[in-house]
Amino acid sequence: LRHAKSDYPAGVADVDRPLSQRGETQAPLAGRWVAENIAGIDHVVVSVAQRTRQTWSLVSLQLPEAPEAMFDPRIYEASVSDLLQVIADAPDSARTVLLIGHNPGLEDLVLHLCTNPESKDADRLREKFPTSAIAVLDFDDDWSGLDSRGADLVTFEVPRGQKP
Repeated sequence: LRHAKSDYPAGVADVDRPLSQRGETQAPLAGRWVAENIAGIDHVVVSVAQRTRQTWSLVSLQLPEAPEAMFDPRIYEASVSDLLQVIADAPDSARTVLLIGHNPGLEDLVLHLCTNPESKDADRLREKFPTSAIAVLDFDDDWSGLDSRGADLVTFEVPRGQKP
């Protein structure tokens, strides 16, 4: 999940930028989509940036059961290899991991992992991975075994519409 739309207040460091009003509307919509379409998130890893923390806070309110999030500095300004290591560190007991981060890292990660790079969803993702967009990947290995072209891109969603 890419963080919701952020604001750009003068004099505020990038890592400290908050969500904009639009982002405060987007994040609950993303949370509702996650609640309705992804069963049993049991591990959440969030960038340390303010906008990702706020996104998780608003997303988690929409979930029937929200696990405690881990805040990981490796996600901020992360490369594909950084994000793969974050995922590899997920506990073996976790069946579904939610990663909340930034572009271009998330887009690069999904395209690196997906076994179906010519799919309609992959094409849409390449065109634009907007704020609050959600890429759902599926694979059959341990988290530490995830590697290039090792996951199916199940869907790419950009939740918009009615407020929850």
